Amino acid sequence: MNQIRFEDGGFEIDAGLIAEGLGINEAGLQAGMHDGSITSLTEKGVGDDDGRYRLTFFSPSRRFRLLVDGSGTVLQRSTIDFGDRPLPASARRPGG
Repeated sequence: MNQIRFEDGGFEIDAGLIAEGLGINEAGLQAGMHDGSITSLTEKGVGDDDGRYRLTFFSPSRRFRLLVDGSGTVLQRSTIDFGDRPLPASARRPGG
């Protein structure tokens, strides 16, 4: 099964993939999404990046980013971990 599916104008992403990228378990992911400490941002590519999407997930101290195509294939993934320090505002900006 593909961990990312694009349908009806949105993405469905396997919780295990996001949890792994943020360095937490799925229960922690669910709790963080519920209490607002874990958020996300979706950006649609334009120009040379048309047909690609950047999916970014934020926890208090980590940023997990996926670059995917329209079929949900992961083209690139990255994680920035600030350890005990909070994630700086600059890491939460679109394209940042």
